[in-house]
Amino acid sequence: MGTVANYASLSCRLQLKLPALRITCSSEVVVARRQVLEQVDKELARGDDKAALSLVKHSQGKPGGLQCFGAARQLVDILLDVCLFSVDRNGFFIIPSILVPQRLYTLDELKLNQIETSSLLSPVDATLGSIERNLQLAAVLGGLASWNVLRLSSQQILYLSLGLLFLWTLDSVSFNGGIGSLVIDTIGHTFSQKYHNRVIQHEAGHFLIAYLVGILPKGYTLSSFEALKKEGSLNVQAGTAFVDFEFLEEFVTSFHVMQVNTGKVSATTLNRFSCIALAGVATEYLLYGVAEGGLADINKLDMLLQGLGFTQKKADSQVRWSVLNTVLLLRRHKLARAKLAEAMSMGKSVGACLGIIEDTIDVSDI
Repeated sequence: MGTVANYASLSCRLQLKLPALRITCSSEVVVARRQVLEQVDKELARGDDKAALSLVKHSQGKPGGLQCFGAARQLVDILLDVCLFSVDRNGFFIIPSILVPQRLYTLDELKLNQIETSSLLSPVDATLGSIERNLQLAAVLGGLASWNVLRLSSQQILYLSLGLLFLWTLDSVSFNGGIGSLVIDTIGHTFSQKYHNRVIQHEAGHFLIAYLVGILPKGYTLSSFEALKKEGSLNVQAGTAFVDFEFLEEFVTSFHVMQVNTGKVSATTLNRFSCIALAGVATEYLLYGVAEGGLADINKLDMLLQGLGFTQKKADSQVRWSVLNTVLLLRRHKLARAKLAEAMSMGKSVGACLGIIEDTIDVSDI
């Protein structure tokens, strides 16, 4: 970053005599960054996650490179004893990213920063729930109508009911409810614009926070049908995938070693995982006042903390701290998240999405 500052200073000193120098340097930076991101897209398309991550890390912080990747790591790494608060014009408490202590926050302290955990950490998908209930009602009414029109016997109705029960059981056992989820999710995206937009914003939150804390996104899907086409499996739902082999290696090693009661996951890894897991529900909460999707994300985080042997108090501390940090990052970079969501809704590549983040966020503001 120091090199960038020197270039900027040089441009300012010489711009009266050589105004073209500043333009050329800026143009070269944009071209260099675009080339890096295009190469990242190529490596991800080949399935070479390690090469893609290596490219990103190699250009990290360099002139013409990627400035925002992992730039928020100090937010999830630094532990301080004192935190200074100020209030912005909207009444929100502002906590500078380098002054966020990791400790047990009370619910009242989170409320001081306009965070209601009950609306964030207990998501209930009202839209899909309503669709599922309507489908069940339609099935019952359809069955009654068929019985009246076709004059089905009680034996035929029994066989039909058993057949439907078999199909439901097959879907639950073989596809983990994937067929039912595919139908309901497709109806939701087709007939509910709010649901469609909410899913996009949810995944944009995961994507943005992951990149800022140093985990590279490698792809995303915004519907179950899109996930089926891309992955060829009914067990895969919409979501954002990450280049997380380093992440997983530490978890696998940790859980293997924990069998002899000596292993643990590093605080940095756990903090990143927690922030990424909660980014979707945090985004929904900030935009809509309540989170509906993301229950699976919260359950995964709960399972991880239980697997690590966290007490309830320690788990609450981790979750509340992660919520606070994630919400602060999302509030600070809401413009980047909005532009990223728009790009994702258009199906832009991962590299293009990363470019939008880099172009929108001033690294000094992270």
